[in-house]
Amino acid sequence: MKLPRDLSGAELIACLCRKWDYTQVHQTGSHVILETEIPSHQRIAVPDHSPLRVGTLNSILRAVAAHKGVRKEAIISSL
Repeated sequence: MKLPRDLSGAELIACLCRKWDYTQVHQTGSHVILETEIPSHQRIAVPDHSPLRVGTLNSILRAVAAHKGVRKEAIISSL
């Protein structure tokens, strides 16, 4: 599945919080720190840029997918 090219950081943050059990902890500059305890502790930084660069988006999605034990395509389809 192809990565979206026009996704903003705010849209990705909203999706991860709403559908993948992440919560926003704090923000440092333009980077928002998200945290989850399901299935274990993880913190990720998501830049609040518009649009997100493809490599940055791919890296974030790969980290979330590995932690949640799902395929990256499942996260992309929930965007």
